[in-house]
Amino acid sequence: MDKLNRIASALIILAMANCAYAGEAEIRKALADSAPQIKVVSISKSPYAGLYQIVMEGFNIFYTDEKGEVGFFGNMVDIKNKVNLTQLEKEKITVVDVTKLPLDKAIVRVKGNGSRKLVLFSDPECPYCQGLEKQLEGVKDVTIYTFLLPLSDIHPGAMRKAQLIWCAKDKAKAWDDMLLRQQEPKDSNTSCETPIKDIADIAKKNSISGTPGVIFSNGKLLFGNQESATISKLLDESKPLL
Repeated sequence: MDKLNRIASALIILAMANCAYAGEAEIRKALADSAPQIKVVSISKSPYAGLYQIVMEGFNIFYTDEKGEVGFFGNMVDIKNKVNLTQLEKEKITVVDVTKLPLDKAIVRVKGNGSRKLVLFSDPECPYCQGLEKQLEGVKDVTIYTFLLPLSDIHPGAMRKAQLIWCAKDKAKAWDDMLLRQQEPKDSNTSCETPIKDIADIAKKNSISGTPGVIFSNGKLLFGNQESATISKLLDESKPLL
């Protein structure tokens, strides 16, 4: 009898797994047919109302039925416990494996003893990146690794400026001068080889499509200008992986 029970349990689990897979496959096909512009990263079954959670490129989340015919956009909230479930999921998925980032392709700046680590994906023409650099002036004891991510579609001069910065004799100074003082380096050799294309590929792989992307040493990713106090607090709370 025990053996039969074990077999029955295994068959039930297998059937459930196959149903879940079938639902995910059907949703993926439905979205590909009806909304090909949606770049699906993952599909998972939600524990609520039979909905499926869809993670799109760029760390956006929405929900759909088992056939992928109806979309629910916005935040799913646990009303009883007053918890934003969608935000919790975003915090789980917006994590970058910092140990796999090629830090040799970054501009390195050391402030104070440099004991805390911060990674940026930044555009020299991005106003939010410029604002972030002003906030970083108030952050001490940190090593900052900056990856050049010029978004030429919205900042036409960003690629040229990124090349100027990377090809300057002192990349860190050139970055600070450009972002904080809007001064271009005069000693730059723009014919030098840059890692900008490689960095764009790395950003895409990690769903970083906007700037600034701010990554802490535990992999936590935030987008946009952040206050210096917030940055310092999160730097202290981050369990270092770098």
